[in-house]
Amino acid sequence: METDRIIIGGLLVIVLIVGINAAMYGIVRGITRGGKSSWISTISRSLNKPLENSTNRSMDELRKKIEELDGNKKEEK
Repeated sequence: METDRIIIGGLLVIVLIVGINAAMYGIVRGITRGGKSSWISTISRSLNKPLENSTNRSMDELRKKIEELDGNKKEEK
């Protein structure tokens, strides 16, 4: 009698897990297939934004150094 309850309980847990996974799969698939998937581009932009800022800063510093060097060369001539 107790083994039957354990087996039924185990099967219910398995069915519950499979059902939740199927529901989550359906939700995610519906979101990605539904029209424009702008949320993907939003996530990628937000992840790349800190990298762009540090890159822009270092490029700005490099441009300033080059301008200073070019200015010094023009003054010497």
